[in-house]
Amino acid sequence: MTLLWAGFLIGCVFGAAARLGRFCLLRGLRQSLGLDNDQRSGAPALQAFALALAVALLASQWLAFNKQIDLTTAQVVRSSFSWPAVLFGGLLFGCGMTLARSCGARSLVLLAGGNLRSLVTLLCLGLAAQATLTGVLAPVRQSLVSTGALSLEHATLPARLLVHGLSPVATLVIATGLPVIALLAYALWKPELRKSASQWTAALVIGALVAACWWVTSYFNFESFEPVPLTSLSFIGPVAEGLLYLQTAVGRELAFGPAMVVGTLVGAFAMAQITRTARWEGFDSPSRMIASAMGGLLMGFGGVLAVGCTIGQGLSGLSTLAFASLPAVTGIVVGALATLPFQTRHSD
Repeated sequence: MTLLWAGFLIGCVFGAAARLGRFCLLRGLRQSLGLDNDQRSGAPALQAFALALAVALLASQWLAFNKQIDLTTAQVVRSSFSWPAVLFGGLLFGCGMTLARSCGARSLVLLAGGNLRSLVTLLCLGLAAQATLTGVLAPVRQSLVSTGALSLEHATLPARLLVHGLSPVATLVIATGLPVIALLAYALWKPELRKSASQWTAALVIGALVAACWWVTSYFNFESFEPVPLTSLSFIGPVAEGLLYLQTAVGRELAFGPAMVVGTLVGAFAMAQITRTARWEGFDSPSRMIASAMGGLLMGFGGVLAVGCTIGQGLSGLSTLAFASLPAVTGIVVGALATLPFQTRHSD
């Protein structure tokens, strides 16, 4: 199996699981503020996200403990970064996903079921992300990332604990065991999630996929003559790469990320057909279209600064216990919570 096929298949499983369980951090935050009208499922999405993070963290750190992967080489793990830029990027992303009413991953899942609002969001997200990486916004990005630069000798919590003399087992228990117990307690203490098989199943699968991505890219990095960056589920860069590939395919090779994006669309489409939830949806007003477009632009720019999204940082990044992921996730959550009170009640 090639790396592209592996990415495609992982994307298929993610898309199907995310569609089945309606997996979405934003939906969980809306529920926590009482802004979600959808009563089709009683289990709060925030609990499902916590369960997925617990699984991703435990499985990823267990692989690292057993020397199957080296998370310190992951793209999202950085010993030098600008925490103000990462925090600001997270804030912009959180505001953007609230305006668009979905993050990048959720937009892909919704688009596969016929939601044309998500198409506008994704096009704007990809445009802004590529412009921030290599286009007209690149100088702005470079200026921001040079502000408040922070250099760490050890980029992850386990590495920091190990250098202070803790044994690998003690490090695993403290850095991984305690957070996993807290996450599981939050996810399972109330009965709502336990009563929703589709949501807890989706959370388990998505959490496991994070670790699976780490292992797959690590394996191909070992087997291939050309280095493969250690990466996991993430959708900002891959969406931008995928749109660029559609325009300039000649002379370019399809990469793991865009292959995963295609798989996500295919998996979500299949699940939408199986569950008979597919339907065409459009904009009910020009203002809604503007909000979706602006949300996509903010997510594209902010996601590049934060080096990830709700999945790329909220699950994959935190599963590495990288210090750089903390301001990114904090910014995403704070940005969303600050913007949500201005939104009307709705469901997606």
